[in-house]
Amino acid sequence: MENVLTFKSLGLIDYLDSFKAMQEHIAEKNFENQVWFLQHPPVFTLGTAASKEHILDARDIPIIQSDRGGEVTFHGPGQLVLYFLLDIKRLGWGPKALVKNLEDFIQDLLEHYGIKTNIISGAPGVYVGKEKIASIGLRISRGKTYHGISLNVDMDTKPFNQINPCGFEGLKVTQMKDFIDNIDIIEVESTAIEKLSTRL
Repeated sequence: MENVLTFKSLGLIDYLDSFKAMQEHIAEKNFENQVWFLQHPPVFTLGTAASKEHILDARDIPIIQSDRGGEVTFHGPGQLVLYFLLDIKRLGWGPKALVKNLEDFIQDLLEHYGIKTNIISGAPGVYVGKEKIASIGLRISRGKTYHGISLNVDMDTKPFNQINPCGFEGLKVTQMKDFIDNIDIIEVESTAIEKLSTRL
């Protein structure tokens, strides 16, 4: 990669604040390739293809329309969100190559923790059997991408029962905590940075 790649650890940040910050970043003249690591307070987000019918019972969780691809999902503390702000035109990646590279990265990361994963054709993301552990939703604008991956680490997964995750009725989700008793999200973030440093 010709550009320097910067990793930023942002902690717990409001979804709309990060959404605005991403849009501002990719519009910068002196664009820099960055990967942001963060968590969000509880929120349901709708992708550009999303139908609100897939939100079964929002209760007190806010709903936000996003410009990423995909359907409805849930974000909450204990879920590691990785936003990829990359000049994929310079990388020579098209949309399919980008998704494939991100899926491969997540599978490699989870294999490091002894979690065996798989891909389901026609349903982007990473699964353990039929249960989803990581979702991918991206936006490409003028050769640059933003949004990215949400990886369930150690979170309250009950709100996923209030939606049809990614538009699939009855889709079950899982998380790293289901396979590893003592999992630390900061340590997972550090391992992810090591993996990405060699991949990008």
